[in-house]
Amino acid sequence: MTTENLDEIAKIIRGAKSVLIVTHTFPDGDALGSQLGLAHILKDMGKRVLLYGEDSISYLYEFLPCCTRIDSEVPNPDEVDCAIALDCGDRFRLGKAVDKLLEIKPFIAIDHHAGHKAFGDLRWVVEGRASTGDMVYELSQYLGATVSLDAAYCLYTAIVSDTGSFKYASTTPDTFRIAGELVARGVNPEEVAGKLFDNFTESRLQLLQAVLSTLELYGAGQLAIISATRKMFELTGADKADTETFINYPRSLATVKVAALIKEVDGAIGVSMRSKGRNHDVAEVARRFNGGGHRNAAGCKFRNGETLKEVRDLIFKELLALVENQ
Repeated sequence: MTTENLDEIAKIIRGAKSVLIVTHTFPDGDALGSQLGLAHILKDMGKRVLLYGEDSISYLYEFLPCCTRIDSEVPNPDEVDCAIALDCGDRFRLGKAVDKLLEIKPFIAIDHHAGHKAFGDLRWVVEGRASTGDMVYELSQYLGATVSLDAAYCLYTAIVSDTGSFKYASTTPDTFRIAGELVARGVNPEEVAGKLFDNFTESRLQLLQAVLSTLELYGAGQLAIISATRKMFELTGADKADTETFINYPRSLATVKVAALIKEVDGAIGVSMRSKGRNHDVAEVARRFNGGGHRNAAGCKFRNGETLKEVRDLIFKELLALVENQ
């Protein structure tokens, strides 16, 4: 067990009567699963738990227990004894309320992203861990806390989401051990997999059809790029959240080492990148554009009026060099 800073974090949590738990904007399965999992754990310890999120919860994660408790209003600093940010690689991923959130003292950051940019008063960052969800589980064991079925359900979802169903290189024996212990607490893997991966709407399937029609391969088939335009969203009636997991389709091609999805959302251009194995670090590419993530899964956003084509050209150049230089 990695214990750096855990003594102090555990002491703060044990002494707190009320705790605010936050995560990054546009939260994914690891972010929400970790946030809600820790909420259940601390509630069972007798804490008053508040949850903050800037964005509404995607329908993809409405199955997570108590997700409706996440509030879009930041509490006053004197209402809570500490705040915990989960799965945030830097302070700006906390969103528009970042300054108000950081007024809460002490502010604790727990994260596993490579290139984490330190913020808050106390940090527990373990780069390369499979998910923040398994770190939250480790924290619960360090606290000697009970992990209820609801908490286990959320944490298992977090782990499955961020490991790509245990496919990514960050998956370790500890990942399977923790997942196994969560299953032993009553989690049904088939049920979680169905909620995460077998829940397409008709509009989502139509959007996927349109996006896959943009597939282009480069570098002897090692690089794949797909795009989701604003017009595609309008024609299909799909939501930005519907593109989640789309990146896995080009990545699944046998020859592909690196894949990218470029999409127009909310007046910005978002880029999701995935890679296979340990030789192609897409997080390094993302950091060049003020993004971040993991070696095999990373992303960034362009918010200064760039067109999809301009972003595509920038990303294409970097990713092609990545596959050709290996």
